Amino acid sequence: MLSMEYMIQLASAFLGSMGFALLFHIRREKLLLASLGGLLTWGVYLAAGGLTGEDVPRFFLASVAAAIYAEVMARVVKCPATLFAVTAAIPLVPGGSLYKTMQYFMEQEFALCSVQGLNTMLLAMAIALGMLCPMSLFHFIRQAGPGLERRRRARGERG
Repeated sequence: MLSMEYMIQLASAFLGSMGFALLFHIRREKLLLASLGGLLTWGVYLAAGGLTGEDVPRFFLASVAAAIYAEVMARVVKCPATLFAVTAAIPLVPGGSLYKTMQYFMEQEFALCSVQGLNTMLLAMAIALGMLCPMSLFHFIRQAGPGLERRRRARGERG
């Protein structure tokens, strides 16, 4: 059973994604689907907490889920995957970590600033790599697909 804290976090992820979807002028018929991506992404992040307490792998897994969701939804509703990828990734933006980094810098706590800054960069890299892997795979499959079909027909094989 989901705790109240998790339900609040999931609702916040949904509403935050919806806010950005509205900001990006996403059409009404795609607004709910775009917002659900943020909920799904944060849900994967929370679920990954059962596997590891470390944020970097959790952010990576959640961004992989966001990219897969974006690619699938793009095929379903026939629109660019970017529309879903950006809104689904909104809950993962490491704003709190960046804020702490800048706070330590302004307080001249340079040792803490460098540790927090490194953590912020690792989170950003986990998000980027998590999005890149599935999107590259989908792109490769799309590019290889028509060529494979032509070669199969040329050999007389049935698909």
